[in-house]
Amino acid sequence: MTRFRTDKSLEHAERIMLVSVLLSDTYSGSNESRERQFQAACAEAAELVKATGGDLVCTETAKRDKAHTALFVGTGKAEELAQKVQENQIELVVFNHELSPTQERNLEKILQCRVLDRVGLILAIFAQRAQSQEGKLQVELAQLQHLSSRLVRGYKHLQSQKGGIGLKGPGETQLETDRRLIQTKITQLRKQLDQVKKQRETRRKARLSGSLKTFAIVGYTNAGKSTLFNRLTKADVLAKDQLFATLDTTARRVYLNENASVILTDTVGFVQDLPHKLVSAFSATLEETALADVLLHLVDAADPELERKIQDVNAVLAEIKADKIPQIVVYNKIDLLPENEQNSGYLKNHLGETIAVRVSAVSGAGLADLRATLTEQAS
Repeated sequence: MTRFRTDKSLEHAERIMLVSVLLSDTYSGSNESRERQFQAACAEAAELVKATGGDLVCTETAKRDKAHTALFVGTGKAEELAQKVQENQIELVVFNHELSPTQERNLEKILQCRVLDRVGLILAIFAQRAQSQEGKLQVELAQLQHLSSRLVRGYKHLQSQKGGIGLKGPGETQLETDRRLIQTKITQLRKQLDQVKKQRETRRKARLSGSLKTFAIVGYTNAGKSTLFNRLTKADVLAKDQLFATLDTTARRVYLNENASVILTDTVGFVQDLPHKLVSAFSATLEETALADVLLHLVDAADPELERKIQDVNAVLAEIKADKIPQIVVYNKIDLLPENEQNSGYLKNHLGETIAVRVSAVSGAGLADLRATLTEQAS
């Protein structure tokens, strides 16, 4: 079967410009606080771009009261960006925002290069990271759904792409052909995902037949979830210092002592403003989190934006209806804190009465306390 190569996939070492816009209603607080949050979001977007393997050549920022209907950034800024695209031989412009199909199309005409929005960027990373059949199917489905809304007259048709997807039917325009073939492929992918979901449910029932409690590690991407998972389970899950190093869900049994054991799952990390359509697309994977007995909410203790990231994670948990599940806050990377802050009350519990534990998944500090907490919660 021919597989799709969407027009919005990223090529290795592609020359990229990143654009971020501070809108008046984006952040709350003082001007200083809003600027700080904006700069943090820009830095995170830069890491997302680098995670694709592309070459981030330059970054551009702008401020507006609200997004321009046709171009998001406005005519003057778009023309300025077009000049810089030419000067820097930019091949791809990434906007750290969700663009409408019209905005994306208009920007490509002015900039004379490919444009990718935040949804497309995250999908490109997901496409690179997916390892399991389920993960790959979910990514491909989400990519096609995203692409289908961007098929308009004048759009470069799919048959001209590498790995073309078929021939026209009688009397069809190329646009109609592309839409029909994409919809057919989407239907096929949904059927395949339904089958995979049934298989996952069968495995889950078998895993839970022994009445072991399930603990799911959740948290912001790059908080150290996979490293902690490997420490506790002695597994070998990919753990890298990069965003979305883990995409597929992994489950292992953890023996806490001679009399107690639990099931531990490692899942995809969350990011700020994770687009709703991506949450929906990965519902099968996120289902593992929603069905857990307890959540280990992993937080990077050395991150100055930790409070905001805790809120972002909880927002996604609410969206997948996992916000009522008991949480244990695990402050990770305490080895990166000044020594006088590692074992003091410096790290206040940001989730009220929730149990909090301080650890370093790298050095092993605090893991005995975490195991004791898991043992207590497993009983």
